This record gives sequence, C-alpha cells and structure tokens, in this order.
Amino acid sequence: MMSNLSSATEFCLLGFPGSQELHYILFVIFFFFYSVTLMGNMVIIVIVCVDKRLQSPMYFFLGHLSALEILITSIIVPMMLWGLLLPGMQTISLAACVTQLFLYLAVGTTEFVLVGAMAVDRYVAVCNPLRYNIIMNSHTCIWVVIVSWVFGFLSEIWPVYATFQFTFCKSNLLDHFFCERGQLFKLSCGDTLFTEFVLFLMAVVIVIGSLAPTIVSYTYIISTILKIPTASGRRKAFSTCASHFTFVVIGYGSCLFLYVKPKQTQAAEYNKIVSLFISVVTPLMNPFIFTLRNDKVKEVLRDGMKRCCQLVRD
Repeated sequence: MMSNLSSATEFCLLGFPGSQELHYILFVIFFFFYSVTLMGNMVIIVIVCVDKRLQSPMYFFLGHLSALEILITSIIVPMMLWGLLLPGMQTISLAACVTQLFLYLAVGTTEFVLVGAMAVDRYVAVCNPLRYNIIMNSHTCIWVVIVSWVFGFLSEIWPVYATFQFTFCKSNLLDHFFCERGQLFKLSCGDTLFTEFVLFLMAVVIVIGSLAPTIVSYTYIISTILKIPTASGRRKAFSTCASHFTFVVIGYGSCLFLYVKPKQTQAAEYNKIVSLFISVVTPLMNPFIFTLRNDKVKEVLRDGMKRCCQLVRD
C-alpha cells in the first residue's frame, strides 16, 4: 500500500483471482490462444505478401489489420501470461505502465480507422466496380494506411498524458492484468470526472467517426446487392463483404462496451472480461473470419498446403 503523501512509482497487478493451480490452467489456455493468434495472423500477412492473387486493396488492408492484431495482443498477453506464472502479484513500473497503455490505445485507434477505410473499399468494389482500380489505386491505399497509423498514435498522446497527470496515492494495487485506464482512475486522489468526460467524448468521436463511413458504406452495399437480379450474383457480391462485416460487428461491439461510456471506473471483473475479448478473443478470431468466409484466401491456402506436401514428398 502506498502512502497518501506520494504518487505510485510502480503498480502491482492483481491479475486473475483464484488458486495457483487455476492460474496454471489459464496460462495453458491463453498461451494456446496467443500462439494460434500469432500463427494465424502471420499466415495471412505472408500469403498477402507473396501470392499475386491477393495483390488487391482489400488484402493489402487485411495484411495491415493482421499486423495490428498481432501488436494489440502482444502488448497485453505476454505480460498477462508472465503474471499467471508468478506466485504473487506482478509489479510494473510507472514508465512501463504508460508505454503499455499508450501502445494499446494507439494500436486500437489505428485499427478503428483502418476498419472504416476497409468498409469504404468494399463500398467502391460493390457499388462502383468499373472505377474500383482507378479509385483504390496503390497510391491511395498506401496513404490510407499511413494516415491510419499516424492518426492512431497521435490521437492517443493527450489521453495518456491526461491519465498520468493525476497522483496515484490511494494505493498501488491495480485490479487488472494490465494497465487499464479505468482502474488507474480508481487509484487517483484527484477528481477525475472532467477528464473522464473529455476522454469519453474523444472515444465517441473516434469510434463513431470510423463507424459512420462503415454504416453508410454497408447501407449502400446492401441496397446494391438487393438490386442484383440473380441469387448467385447476390451471393457473390455479399461474399466479398461478409468477412469484414463480421469483424466490424465483433470489434466495434466489444470496444463500445469498454470505452464509449461516461464513467471509466467500472467494476474490475467487467473490464477484465471485455479486455480479454479485445486482446485475446478478437485477434484469435480474425484469421478464421477472413479465411473460412473468403473463397480466394481458402484457395490460396489450399494451394500452399499442396506445395508444402509436394516438397515434403520430394
């Protein structure tokens, strides 16, 4: 417990409740999930880079989305796994806490912007296919990705700075498995209400700002698909958007529950569950969403497996 006269210079992460035996079981489960996440998203990145059939804006964005998923899970999960192996509480320095929170929020914001851009890309592909290659040329795609990364990292500088301007003198016990902002506010001796409200408004702008083009794009996409006369044509048009739409529902849904709320200091158990969904489950599901629901990616993977089998036989 910290003195009420000074701010914490390090935090003790309480992590998950339960016995050490339960922690070992959770370690095995989360380690397996993390390994599958890394392998699955790396496979997507590799095939997008090497296979000419996937040299299009949609898969270019997908490769960057997979890279972001690897980053966001790697910022959280390795430290969480290490905490599960430790017999006591895990400590993290103030500098490491600042870095972790900043990277987590910055990568998450970058992902929001990129997902919104992918929705616009799907809109152009379905609603304006004849001009698709002109509008979504390589120059445009590169700039979209650059803007996404730059905006994501610049937009989170002030929120993280504002979070750590408070004095954390109530305690240095952080009831979470990483430096989560809501739990940090609980340790502050100052009045965080105004800062929390400003951060809520910023979260609304970022999330709704990236969700708006997604909603508009899919409104036009669905309208266009319904006008296609043949069932096979409608099915083919929808298949180009199904994976992205599924990811949008899962990704935005979980983040809306965690960050777009006026009061950041909610129950620790609630924040842990939603944080696990964002940092473990969603990155794990990403490769399956974009492979099992995408015929072209499945075709590339099948061909890759055949080549590997032929090399082994030879």
